[in-house]
Amino acid sequence: MAIVKQGNDLTTPVQQPGGKISDDGYGLLTATVVWKADESAALGSVVNRGSTCPLNANCAAHRYSIVYDALNIATLTVDYVGIDGGASSTDPQITGSQGLTSENITTHPNWAQLAAGFAGSPIAGVGTGSIDVPKYAAVKGTDEYEGNNGAAFEAETGRKFLGFKKPKFKDFYGKTNYLAPQCSISGIFYTTTSSIVNDHRNAVGKTSGNGTFAGKKLVPDYMGTAFTIDGKNQLLLAQVSFEDFGLLYKVQYELRFNREGYNASVYASV
Repeated sequence: MAIVKQGNDLTTPVQQPGGKISDDGYGLLTATVVWKADESAALGSVVNRGSTCPLNANCAAHRYSIVYDALNIATLTVDYVGIDGGASSTDPQITGSQGLTSENITTHPNWAQLAAGFAGSPIAGVGTGSIDVPKYAAVKGTDEYEGNNGAAFEAETGRKFLGFKKPKFKDFYGKTNYLAPQCSISGIFYTTTSSIVNDHRNAVGKTSGNGTFAGKKLVPDYMGTAFTIDGKNQLLLAQVSFEDFGLLYKVQYELRFNREGYNASVYASV
């Protein structure tokens, strides 16, 4: 029996009720709209990538699926993506971790001079000299020189550290490393602009003193707005990865925080 067709011939797709749109809280919009059309209808106005979403003009068609039923009707489900307000990128969604990592004892901030927050004396000190010219005492019967806590050096002025060699200093004897705090920050944002992706990719290995890289703030305000110490930037962009979704780019990044700052002779600033 032939199909009897009445009413709208559906030569162009017709939007169905029940469309859905959501915002992830950082500015990423996603929407889904269902359309119906005759199986012979031209569908390009709806399914072409970049077609405007009827629910929000800032969203555009990203992908679709079509189901054909027994009545020769095509049901189109179209997914749309976009950025709220038509901005070029979303706010970053940020996670962070604070932990400890093993570092050489000679990098300890309390190594040569008494640092803020520490009691007693510096770990190795500078002997009777100064931070610029240490003067350690000679160890009788050896070619070595000694600082605080049995720290042994190869010269009166220090030079190479040879280790902690006196068992009576049990907290230091034989030790070579200590656990130093380390903070890492990672985040995700989406952008419609390829140059923003490239600018962040090119900023890997560079430092910032305010949390902004390639013109975008990548650190939440609750962590602070100034990240410098002794004139050195404390934030390093350590990694950037990205995915191309056709209309949007997903950018993932990782920052490293160094409490002592990054030397500008080694790490360029953005």
